[in-house]
Amino acid sequence: MTGSRTIPEGTPHVPVLLEEVVAALNPQGGDVIVDCTLGAGGYTRRLLDAGATVHAFDRDPDAIAAIEENRGKWPELDLSPPRLVLHARRFSEIVEGLEEAGVDQVDGVVMDIGVSSMQLDQAERGFSFGADGPLDMRMSQDGRSAADFVNEGDEAEIADVLFQYGEERQSRRVARAIVAARPLTTTAELARAVRKALGYNPAYKGSNAPKDPAIRTFQAIRIHVNGELDELEQCLSGAEAVLREGGRLAVVTFHSLEDRMVKRFLRDAAGQGTSTSRHLPQVGGGMQPTFETLSKAIRPGEAELEANPRSRSATLRSAVRTQAPQKAPKGTTRRSNDRSAA
Repeated sequence: MTGSRTIPEGTPHVPVLLEEVVAALNPQGGDVIVDCTLGAGGYTRRLLDAGATVHAFDRDPDAIAAIEENRGKWPELDLSPPRLVLHARRFSEIVEGLEEAGVDQVDGVVMDIGVSSMQLDQAERGFSFGADGPLDMRMSQDGRSAADFVNEGDEAEIADVLFQYGEERQSRRVARAIVAARPLTTTAELARAVRKALGYNPAYKGSNAPKDPAIRTFQAIRIHVNGELDELEQCLSGAEAVLREGGRLAVVTFHSLEDRMVKRFLRDAAGQGTSTSRHLPQVGGGMQPTFETLSKAIRPGEAELEANPRSRSATLRSAVRTQAPQKAPKGTTRRSNDRSAA
């Protein structure tokens, strides 16, 4: 793991769909809510101000350090008992983290999936080609980096990742160009290789300018390096396990792969469809729906889009937990959602 670097003071951060997320969670004094993606703490702050106790997860050590080193702004950390509990771990470990904290059930869970604004704005983290930096992309700052993947992966593997996670139609051409350009060590080098392969000129500007194809490649590699879809799958299942009857789930996604996954998970959990994906639960055989009151896709309004252009691809979906037991994976025991059983 690299040394922890706190988020610079004054770094701008605008939580996406903040009012809509708060409305979906409807926090009340005394509620216990999980913020699965702490980031700069935008959702967490609003939930705390509403009187809730928040368990905040983040696998990025910078995010945890930024809160711990600014305790004056987060007095809830030092209350007895604390109303803000930090979990320096992956959100796929929501069940284990809450169990270690002595929490069995919660009133709400919120997830803001994908890379954070702070990560994008720090060139040294390697998530963006807006400013040149090392080709890293690791949210937890340990394990295999993006540079390791593009320099060590075989051409077919790279092409598969670009096609599956970036929906890149010319994935084989791009993969071939990446392999030919090795070694790649910076974000600018990777972006240049992709653009050259697809004949894109970044100097061309204007309303009719095509979208930079490097965006798709960076998205795909980031998702792969961080195992993001598997993380999301496990966190959705974990939320189903820890939410009490009447508890609320709110999930904000930023691209179609994530949104489709969340939509199908909720529809299947509500008994509205039959899943054929390994990422989704199977409903049938007399199982009772575990979620109800599914929202439609909620997207930013014009005012938010103008104030925060990065919100343009955000989608919020929410649902309410029923009293039905969790649909346990094979080999496990179903978890009751009846508070009287706790």
